[in-house]
Amino acid sequence: MSDEPLKSAYELAMERLSAQDREAGIDKPRPLTDEQKQQIARLRQEHRAKIAELEILLGNKRAEAGGDSQKLEEVEEHDRIDRERLESSLESAIQTAKKGRSG
Repeated sequence: MSDEPLKSAYELAMERLSAQDREAGIDKPRPLTDEQKQQIARLRQEHRAKIAELEILLGNKRAEAGGDSQKLEEVEEHDRIDRERLESSLESAIQTAKKGRSG
C-alpha cells in the first residue's frame, strides 16, 4: 500500500474530468497578467460610470413622465434594455481582455 492518503470521491472525479479535458485538448485557464487585470478593472470602472449616468437619466425621465403610468412603464423598459446592453458589452470586453486582445 502507498503512504499517500486516500482520495475523496470529489478528488477522483476532478482527476477524471481533468484527464478528459486533456484528451479533448482543452487547456486550463491561464492566470491573468497584471496588464489584463488592470484592463478588466478599467472596464468595470467605466461600466460603473455608465450605470451611474443611466441612473441620473432615469431620474430625469421619471420626472418628465410625471404620473403617466404608461410613460413610466416605457421609461423603465428602456432603462432595463440599456442596462442589459451595457452588461453584455462589459462581459464581452472582459472575455476579450482575458484572451489577451485589447479592446
